[in-house]
Amino acid sequence: MPLIMVALIAVPIFSFATPPATVGLGTTSTFAVLAGQSITNTGPTVITGGLPEGGGNIGVHPGSAITGLGDISMAGWTAHTADAQASQAKDDLQIAYNDAAGRPSDVNLTGRDLGGQTLTTGVYEFNSSAQLTGTLTLDAQGDPNAVFIFQIGTALTTASQSNVALINGARFCRVFWQVGSSATLGTSSDFAGHIFAQISITATTGGTVQGQLLALTGAVTLDTCTIENALCNEIETTTDVETTTATEPTTTAE
Repeated sequence: MPLIMVALIAVPIFSFATPPATVGLGTTSTFAVLAGQSITNTGPTVITGGLPEGGGNIGVHPGSAITGLGDISMAGWTAHTADAQASQAKDDLQIAYNDAAGRPSDVNLTGRDLGGQTLTTGVYEFNSSAQLTGTLTLDAQGDPNAVFIFQIGTALTTASQSNVALINGARFCRVFWQVGSSATLGTSSDFAGHIFAQISITATTGGTVQGQLLALTGAVTLDTCTIENALCNEIETTTDVETTTATEPTTTAE
């Protein structure tokens, strides 16, 4: 009997002439961590923002409690508690959250694990919660300004040692996670992107984040984390891109 091999190739399910634009952060861009209620840190946490520009501040508004501040290394950045800077950043966060939430969805991934998928620029929607186990790969296809937006109806949860891999020019500063309730990042996970959570964010032991942890109403909890939020500018490109396609992941049956 001859051997038959079948390959299931990713099929484009939505094409668009113009990839999504980035989400404006306003003054929120200068904060690595921002919370509505409180920030709680356990163990040595390192926050870098790429002085003199970038964003390594932490802040709380309208709350004012920061616990474990002495164990946070901020390399010249500032902790803002219920002050004008934190207030303005929270206002700008609400604008960014609404912007990300209001974008038209390209692909609905409800019920599918982000782990094992390779996604190109686009807006990806989950009607309810989203899970990440293993590795999610974001492929910019050579465009350093490619934008990835995830709209999550309720909670975002990443597993221990999970990873967001950026390839072919993808940059963390062009990845946005709009979370309808709370986000939890697993132990020793490696995460990329800006999280806008309606309620709270928990980054568990040993996690690394390239981006921001921004919670509108609740708390941000850190445990021996490393957070990098360096300046990220638009990059001029010379390649003409006529059509970009958001696709489902490629699956091969051997």
